[in-house]
Amino acid sequence: MSTPKPTDGELSLLRILWSRGPSTVKDLHRILQEGRELPYTTVLSALQSMTEKGLVVRDASTRQHVYTAAVAESQARAVLVDDLVDKAFRGSAMELMVHAVEQGQVSAEDLDQLRALIAAKKGGRP
Repeated sequence: MSTPKPTDGELSLLRILWSRGPSTVKDLHRILQEGRELPYTTVLSALQSMTEKGLVVRDASTRQHVYTAAVAESQARAVLVDDLVDKAFRGSAMELMVHAVEQGQVSAEDLDQLRALIAAKKGGRP
């Protein structure tokens, strides 16, 4: 089964679950509500939808249901990057990398790390 692509709102909830671990709706609502109005039912509905999609799992063994991320951050990131590459860069990861470098979004340190990664993949040394 493939990992479903999370929406922006779902990604916000997943980020909290990845950093905090298992959390109740109340916990998640409190964190998301900081600095803005957000109905509790909105968070609950999102979690119910995410449960159906397989993004989170719900432990209903206690009075307050506890939600846990069902997908690893790396899995979600891969789905999002693949979608971006397909939609914005016609399936070319190279075009994405060129765009990032040309826009100045890659530091000299980033470039050094990329060179080392490329060398390692080729079996050479940096």
